[in-house]
Amino acid sequence: MSIDDNDQFKKGLTHIRQDIERGDFLPNEKLHPPYELAKTYQVSREMMEAIIDRLVEERIVSRRLGVGVFVNPKPIYSSGIEELGSVSEMIKKAGKVPGTQYVAAEVVEPTEVDLNNFNSLDVQTIARVERVRTADGEPVVYCIDKVDNAVVPISHIHSQDSIFKLIHAYTGKSIDYAHAYVEPIGYHEKISAILNCGPDQALLLLKQMHYTKDHQPILYSENYFRSDAFQFHVVRKRT
Repeated sequence: MSIDDNDQFKKGLTHIRQDIERGDFLPNEKLHPPYELAKTYQVSREMMEAIIDRLVEERIVSRRLGVGVFVNPKPIYSSGIEELGSVSEMIKKAGKVPGTQYVAAEVVEPTEVDLNNFNSLDVQTIARVERVRTADGEPVVYCIDKVDNAVVPISHIHSQDSIFKLIHAYTGKSIDYAHAYVEPIGYHEKISAILNCGPDQALLLLKQMHYTKDHQPILYSENYFRSDAFQFHVVRKRT
């Protein structure tokens, strides 16, 4: 008989899941050692270890090497990465109020990478903006956005919290699709501190080149998401 068929295992797993859901264990709280949890939930220590393994698989808790097992905060936003939307839209969908804190805004010369991203040698200057996006006042995303300064002058950047809406308002064009790359990264000396991340808390870096319906590359962005606040998944199909 597999452990999944064991009534005691299922009962213990359901019980601890419900206690976490109810808030008996707070987000980021360290769980008691397995032998103590085993007594609380009336299972053997070996079975409690199996229950914890299952909770780790389900991303309800996570192990920190040499430290212990901690309750994972619920992400404020969970969606398929194939859904393209602005950070403001993501935060609103989660039932939170989006906010913006500007860190820097400057006009810079394009690098070779920028010219390649925008697929043009005619780009003379780049409007580069760094912002912290908040959800109900809590910093959750660090955004670095780049646009051709001739297309959307930097003087207009502060007129809209959503850069998607700013591009549409200024150019009349809407972003239709993006090429995206996801990169998990560890502690970032500057950004992790701004987003109130602990030294062992990872970030999700989403690099995207955005295009209009007529395939014009119009916005490049690097968004550093707090991994406890955002969760992305993708639907894969056989071809």
